[in-house]
Amino acid sequence: MRKFIVMKKSFIFLHIAVILGGFTGIFGKLISINAASLVWLRVAISCILLYGILKVTKLFKHYSFREAFRLSASGLLPALFWVFFYASIKYSNVSIGVVCFCLTGFFTALLNPVMNNRRLSVVELLLSTLTLIGGSLIFHFDITYRTGIILGTISSFFGSLYIMTNEKLVRKFDTRMMNYYQMLGATVGIGILLPIYLHFSPVQHLIPTTMDLVYLVMLALFCTVGLYLLVAEALKKIPAFTVNLSFNLEPVYSIVLAVLIFHENRDFNGSFYLGLSLIVISVVLQVFTSSPPKSRR
Repeated sequence: MRKFIVMKKSFIFLHIAVILGGFTGIFGKLISINAASLVWLRVAISCILLYGILKVTKLFKHYSFREAFRLSASGLLPALFWVFFYASIKYSNVSIGVVCFCLTGFFTALLNPVMNNRRLSVVELLLSTLTLIGGSLIFHFDITYRTGIILGTISSFFGSLYIMTNEKLVRKFDTRMMNYYQMLGATVGIGILLPIYLHFSPVQHLIPTTMDLVYLVMLALFCTVGLYLLVAEALKKIPAFTVNLSFNLEPVYSIVLAVLIFHENRDFNGSFYLGLSLIVISVVLQVFTSSPPKSRR
């Protein structure tokens, strides 16, 4: 009975984390500053919060300069992923941004054999192609959203690189410290690139408003640090395979929230719903065709 209660609690933590992930795009739409500034403030606040939590809980570990640099450098991948993701939302809407995120699987299926010396999975490629067809249908449903879709596609490419890089790093480093150093590296990297970004894409509104700061703190506290801690807690009792499959629901939650909050369904037509249906089908089929990694004995 006690074991059942603990497992149930872990699944509750996991699905709260998935729902929090669904709010990520919502905050991106609510925050008025440009995508690069938004990401820089998000990772900076998250870095500070993580540092404080790790210090207070005495979980902070010191790595060599080489190891710390490697982890920090890997933080540029999530930073670029988030910049293009939020830019996609600002040039289109939340639904477009999260639908494009589903293309991560397509890029992973193509890049995994090259980066990790693995055989090309025909099943993964077919399912990812189905996602690509769905994305193409959405691309043609409204010409005004094409810039956002292109930016979202680029974000999914960096998201794929981020996932594959982390797959290697988690085998060697403590995930809590890895997350901290990645936020630190993202803060420094975006801080250096931000002036260049603003030079080529000047904005009138650079200083965040009071509400922007409130949303940014909520984004960092709940959708970054809080989400990570909930997932880490869930992983104590739930296999990583199950956790990864559960996060396939994140785009669905985001679209539902976007419809409820921003009434984005008013902009959709038959082409969008058909494309979205193909993407959802590909995700469902991936769940049924995937199998958890065999445990080592």
